[in-house]
Amino acid sequence: MTAGGPVIVDSGGANISSLRFALGRLGCAAPLTDDPALIKAASHVFLPGVGAAAQAMDRLESAGLADLMRGLSQPVLGICLGMQLLFESSEEDGGRECLGVVPGSVRRLQGAPDRPVPHMGWNLTSLDTGCPLFEALPAATHFYFVHSYAAPTGTDTVAVADYGGEFTAMVSRANFHGAQFHPERSGPAGARVLANFLAL
Repeated sequence: MTAGGPVIVDSGGANISSLRFALGRLGCAAPLTDDPALIKAASHVFLPGVGAAAQAMDRLESAGLADLMRGLSQPVLGICLGMQLLFESSEEDGGRECLGVVPGSVRRLQGAPDRPVPHMGWNLTSLDTGCPLFEALPAATHFYFVHSYAAPTGTDTVAVADYGGEFTAMVSRANFHGAQFHPERSGPAGARVLANFLAL
């Protein structure tokens, strides 16, 4: 590993291989690690995740990474569940305290006969084109989503999608950023988001 390069936090997520392949196509070899020293020294930190918030937070806390993550000053990108962990809490499992670096609480999507939960597939997303993560992307772009919970829109929202109501598709607060969609599975647009993040 190159000291100080990008790393992927081992939070037990299932989308690790596709993220590593997507980063590899950008010439970025980011190791998977739960080593606090490597994470603290990294230039960029990816926090992926698929599954339950409580389980992921338990894993971070047992590895001594929760407080470390809260104190990072380099660019951090949470993906899917990793984005949800950036918020104060999730109503999953009756309510779970999360990292709390972004204000707000994650809520379960409301399903309907024509709108199943989890929400899976491509969704048109409205972007704040002033955000550096969206450089060279149009204001309306399709990304690929797989999720049952979502954050409401707020002052830190930089992208919005709609699935029975608007939700935060991407959030940005100081050095912490989060994508509810999967950039590693979103084709050229997702690759651009990853490249823009690595350029921060």
